[in-house]
Amino acid sequence: MSKHPTITTSKSATDQVTCISPIDGSTYAVRPLLTTGAAQDALARAHNAQQAWQDRPLPARIELVRAGIARLGEMNDKIIPELAWQMGRPVRFGGEFGGVEERGNHMADIASEALDTLMIEDSTQAKRMITREPHGLVLVIAPWNYPFLTAVNTVVPALIAGNGVILKSASQTPLAGERLAQAFHQAGVPEDLFQHLFLDHQTIANLMASRAFDYINFTGSVAGGRAVERIAAGTFTPIGLELGGKDPGYVMADADLNIAAETLIDGAMFNSGQCCCGIERIYVAARRWDDFLAKALDITQNLVLGNPLDHDTTLGPMAHVRFAAHVREQIEKAVASGAVAHLPSLPADDGQAYLSPQILTRTSHDMAIMRDETFGPVVGLMKVRDDDEAVALMNDSPYGLTASLWTRDVERAQAIGRRLQTGTVFMNRADYLDPALCWTGRKDTGRGAALSVLGYHHLTQPKSYHLRLP
Repeated sequence: MSKHPTITTSKSATDQVTCISPIDGSTYAVRPLLTTGAAQDALARAHNAQQAWQDRPLPARIELVRAGIARLGEMNDKIIPELAWQMGRPVRFGGEFGGVEERGNHMADIASEALDTLMIEDSTQAKRMITREPHGLVLVIAPWNYPFLTAVNTVVPALIAGNGVILKSASQTPLAGERLAQAFHQAGVPEDLFQHLFLDHQTIANLMASRAFDYINFTGSVAGGRAVERIAAGTFTPIGLELGGKDPGYVMADADLNIAAETLIDGAMFNSGQCCCGIERIYVAARRWDDFLAKALDITQNLVLGNPLDHDTTLGPMAHVRFAAHVREQIEKAVASGAVAHLPSLPADDGQAYLSPQILTRTSHDMAIMRDETFGPVVGLMKVRDDDEAVALMNDSPYGLTASLWTRDVERAQAIGRRLQTGTVFMNRADYLDPALCWTGRKDTGRGAALSVLGYHHLTQPKSYHLRLP
């Protein structure tokens, strides 16, 4: 395996963030944590910079943010291997910039309309209108699985809307936040306005509890989301949460099986299954069961597990050994309860971070593999009689992010979609985030809205004006 120098700026193990690479278990990056005092100083500078930023004309803010996105793209050749070292995604997939560019530029395109004044009356008697103002200072806590994509969902519209931003990256991907801040600063976004900080849990908790932020966005686990809500309780700080998922696919009798199998298995296995809206369970119409299973197995058997720095690798290691251990445990318990595992262990499977893909049948909702979030390269399949059974099973989950429906009948898909407890309904696609649509969830998946016009509404607050003329 390729070797690398440790990227470090820290001195002691008790005051640092350490990234252990899933490629070979080595220490890849070390960064010092800020003290509470240093963090408070950083936030004070951000608050001071925010007012001047808000006063800049919207077109000027948009121009600088667009330039930051473009500058990030210029760094992509360096970012791609950094992501492989930090969280294991194969370099062949080219990193995250394509999605970053699509989302960022869409939010820039719609900003003027989304933030425009809603004029109720403009007459000789009165002016009545609703404007949208930035909250102030926005905290973005980003996860490791898509550290750029999840961050820009909030960072870009927050900055365009006139907010200051504090970004806290996950310890598994510390270089991602650094790169994002570096790109935007080089493009001219003020350094004090947009800061990437290394903070421990207690420091960030203390800051949230003291109402140091005017809006909090958290993407991560359900437990993490509950902790954020508890810490901020009573501060009345608005919070946006994107938490767990157990996204289903439903293959109906009239589906195009080739496209369905290819898309759903890719949605289950891409990024080693570590996708918020990845497919974790598939329900198949009984009379298409055998054909779909055969296609799904054929696709999965062609995946290449290995070093993500190798361009032939299509499935890299999971981001951390403990994540892979959780997936292995779910698979083992399902098999012990009667599930059938169809695929053999691959030579690269080391019992640690490198984990073979798996398809399970004879599963049931008595098994954790069909109820609880897995977040790994495994998917459970179940045969269903009809739409009613499929809907009941898809809704039988504490989560509700997306659901993927496979049929040629748009009206049928819409009718099923109305019955599903989920934030997004797909027809004949999966595992995709459309920046023109609201990204939101139901139940334990979280609350709030990202992207689209509604994303701007969450990152700003309305102000009403009733100006009676003399």
